[in-house]
Amino acid sequence: MEKKTVAWFQSKLKAWATENLRDFAWRRTIEPYRIFVAEFLLQRTIAGTVAPIYERFLLQYPTLESLAAAPTESVALLLQPLGLSFRAERICQSANIVMQKYQGKIPASETQLLSLPGVGKYTARSICANAFRQPVAILDTNVARIIERFFGIKGERVKSRCKILWAAADAIAPKSDVSRWNLTLLDFGAAICTARKPKCDECPLREKCCYFAKLSG
Repeated sequence: MEKKTVAWFQSKLKAWATENLRDFAWRRTIEPYRIFVAEFLLQRTIAGTVAPIYERFLLQYPTLESLAAAPTESVALLLQPLGLSFRAERICQSANIVMQKYQGKIPASETQLLSLPGVGKYTARSICANAFRQPVAILDTNVARIIERFFGIKGERVKSRCKILWAAADAIAPKSDVSRWNLTLLDFGAAICTARKPKCDECPLREKCCYFAKLSG
C-alpha cells in the first residue's frame, strides 16, 4: 500500500465520520466493564439489536461483581433475544475469571483478554482500543470488506483469521485516536460499503477504489 493512498483513504473516511458516526450508549463511555459487556453482546449481532438489551443488562448487572455472582440461567434469559446460546455462559465465565485472577479489573492487555472464554482477537482489541485507548486496529467482516474492495486485496475465506487482512488493518490505522478510526470503519461498512448493493454513488472513496474501478470499467 502506498503511503499517499493510505493517507488519502484516512482523510476521506475521517471527513465522512464527522457527520455520520452512529451514537450508541457504549460509545459514550470508556469504563472498562461497560465496554467489556458491549463487546460480548455485539459479537455476531447487529448493533441496533444490542442497544436495548445493553441498557437492560447494565441495569440488572451494573458491576462486574454483580455479573460474576449472577446465575448463568438468568443472564441467558436476558440475552436470549440476541441469539448465540453460549454467549451467556462465556460472559459469566469471563467475569468470574476476572474477579479471581485480575482482582475484579478488566485486563488492559490483549494477551490477557485473549485468555478469557469467548474473547477473540477482535473483541480483545476492541476492548483495548475503546476502554484503554490503545492504538490497536480491529478487523471484522465490515472492515475486511472495505480493505479488500478499496485496496484490491484478496483475503482468505475466514476473514477473522486472515493474517494478510489483519496486517492491512494495522497498516491503514492512523497513529492516534484509533478507537474512533475503528468505529468509522465499522459504520462505513454498515452504511456505505455494504455486503449487498454497496452505495458506490455516495462513497467518498470511489475515486481511488479498486472495486469501483472494476465496476466502471
